[in-house]
Amino acid sequence: QVQLVESGGGLVQVGGSLRLSCAASRPISANMGWARRRPGNQREMVATVSSGGLINYADSVEGRFTASRNNAKNTLDLQMTNLQPEDTGVYYCAAGASVRRTWDYWGQGTQVTVSS
Repeated sequence: QVQLVESGGGLVQVGGSLRLSCAASRPISANMGWARRRPGNQREMVATVSSGGLINYADSVEGRFTASRNNAKNTLDLQMTNLQPEDTGVYYCAAGASVRRTWDYWGQGTQVTVSS
């Protein structure tokens, strides 16, 4: 089992920034990523990072969010800038257990609220 713990959520004004961090209880050899569940919406992936460092972003966040993975520290961060009200939601860290495109481990989530 792998435990993922997110931190860094909070309340920010429109246009502000937050940095989310995810700490894994042990090294992750497969994909890691960030997802979010916005009010009234399904959970969606916003950024994924392969074990080799290849990064993909959802169109809605590309150019504003930056994911960074530190395998030596077992961490995955998400730097969020120019936050908008539609970014409000619960953000989750996720990790895969294999090269298969599945998400096997999830953190508890951290709330991000962007106020107008």
